[in-house]
Amino acid sequence: MRVVIVTPGSFPIPSGKSSSVEQVVQKTAEKLVKFMPVCVLGRRTSYQPRSEVRDGCTYIRVPYAGPRSYISAISRQIAIRKPGIIQVENRPHFALYLRKRFPRCFISLVLHSKVFISLPYISQKYLKVCLAAADVVIVNSDYLKQAVQAKVPSAAHKIVTQHLGVDVSKFTSRWSPEGSESRAKKLQELGYENRKIILFVGRLIPRKGVHHLLKAMKTVIQAEPNAVLILVGGAFYGSRRLTAYVKRLYREGSKMPQNVKFVPYTSHADIPKWYHLADVVAVPSGEGEAFGLVNIEAMASGVPVVATNSGGIGEVIKNGTVGYLVDLNKIEADLPLYLLRLLADEELRRAMGEQGIHRVEQMFTWDKAAETRYDLYKHKLGR
Repeated sequence: MRVVIVTPGSFPIPSGKSSSVEQVVQKTAEKLVKFMPVCVLGRRTSYQPRSEVRDGCTYIRVPYAGPRSYISAISRQIAIRKPGIIQVENRPHFALYLRKRFPRCFISLVLHSKVFISLPYISQKYLKVCLAAADVVIVNSDYLKQAVQAKVPSAAHKIVTQHLGVDVSKFTSRWSPEGSESRAKKLQELGYENRKIILFVGRLIPRKGVHHLLKAMKTVIQAEPNAVLILVGGAFYGSRRLTAYVKRLYREGSKMPQNVKFVPYTSHADIPKWYHLADVVAVPSGEGEAFGLVNIEAMASGVPVVATNSGGIGEVIKNGTVGYLVDLNKIEADLPLYLLRLLADEELRRAMGEQGIHRVEQMFTWDKAAETRYDLYKHKLGR
């Protein structure tokens, strides 16, 4: 039972500057290979070999000049390898293309968000045809499952929820001796000793709600003048290019120069040390957040989360246990309220942080995610 994983081709894999899709594929593949042979197909770059084996996974890279030529080249590689399972990542039309060329193969379609199942990327009519081509559709939250079902009711029987994971060997507790040392060193480097740190990690785009967080900071610093909001990320993956929205955020932040710091796009490998700094992580996403890896990264790091009760976030954050959930229609009042509650109480922060670590260990590791994926395939193929 061999699996070939077809990545979208938008970004290289593995890469510290790719999207969350490639990060999820890499981490899942590295654990899934313990159960079955895994070959990851992706786009070719000038700085990576055309094929290699890393952490037990085979990576094959083909030229990318656009989706059509890319999936054609991918198809030729699949024909050479003759896998039992083709796993298509986040591109429904790739599943349809490959079904026509490999009618007897088991095809799974893994959806990461609502973006590529919605206009302008795909019509509802064509989405229905594409989902019909897949044997199983895997989503990362019940929220996303319901969204797909609403668009294509005829596919409801084949949609399966499998939550994502986090690398607990890299995202370690800020309360551990190593985490405390890392935190102290970074705070000193930034000149933030004795400051209380609110952290945001993610893309600086409107649906991530960063403007709500900057507005909340005006209230927060009235009660906690020592509070600092650190925003790690940019508008684009692997780029520091500015958008009108980012410029607007910079203007708002410049009004609180002692309390707001922007850290441009950072490689995923460097992210864990920023979590060690945090007293609380804020996730003010708007409607439609399918899962939110940042939530479980924070929890694995022992940091409480204040997040909007948006999309699938409520499936990750247990309200009042590992952090707080804020209703979108109450965000203006409740976001600063819960941030201040946590900043004022170190004992509460540590208790919630340790609960978060426990919840991750029980539910959100890549080992668990890979085992769940393998069990699904084994069941579907009757082995």
